[in-house]
Amino acid sequence: MVSNDQRRRQLAREKFERQQQRRAAAQRKTKRRNVIMASVLAVGLAAGGAAYASAGLAGGNDQESDEAAVTPTPSKAPDPCGRPAKGSPSKETWKKEPAMSIDTSASYAVKLDTTCGQIELKLDAGKAPHTVNSFSFLAGKGYFDHSKCHRLVDQGLFVLQCGDPAGTGRGTPGYTIPDENLKDPRLKGNIYPAGTVAMANRYDGRNEKTRDSGGSQFFLVYQDSQLPPNYTPFGTITGGMDVLRKIAKAGSTLDPETGNTAPNATVVIDGATVRKS
Repeated sequence: MVSNDQRRRQLAREKFERQQQRRAAAQRKTKRRNVIMASVLAVGLAAGGAAYASAGLAGGNDQESDEAAVTPTPSKAPDPCGRPAKGSPSKETWKKEPAMSIDTSASYAVKLDTTCGQIELKLDAGKAPHTVNSFSFLAGKGYFDHSKCHRLVDQGLFVLQCGDPAGTGRGTPGYTIPDENLKDPRLKGNIYPAGTVAMANRYDGRNEKTRDSGGSQFFLVYQDSQLPPNYTPFGTITGGMDVLRKIAKAGSTLDPETGNTAPNATVVIDGATVRKS
């Protein structure tokens, strides 16, 4: 016959085992979530038909539920933005990263004139010289002009992604730049704080050969977002957070052709200018 003391120990052991199982399940879920969130910001591969860097999305019994967790719900809110200025997106590409032409001891101010309002950025050339130099070069060439911001994430992550004139998430300027500033002290606890400007890239979370794969696509963080520090932070948003919140409020819709969660708002960069500040 089992004594009361033995029964209490048995119940305590069973309770502990259940707690351990729940903890392990939660850790697996968090790990899957981090990989999936990272893949949301992946840039399409430039060659061979442009397959997506989609670590964590292929296969597995939990694929459907994990994808649903980062797929924003379509919104019927009216478009809060105006019509794009006349002009066509750039189709120009370059064979190699541009030569360094910026002052790495300075900061640079950016104005993004968009159909939804003006967004202002401050870029830190000292911490991310290759990235700021490339961004300045592309802006000077009109590469960002008339380009759509092709991806809005408003669940789990809170970012607007721009910088691809093709509007597909696959576009590149023809060259890549190295990852920089990944140990920025502002990225505490795997959090990209609201107001961060960072680069998208093709890093898949597994293969080191996919690092140093940034190009032209960048994302604007409008609310603190949990994300591994794999994406170069190269500036801050100094104006236009209200514009980003307006875009986010309109929601997004999954585009089955590109796999992007495209903003419901018509977000087009009419013009981008960079100046030394």
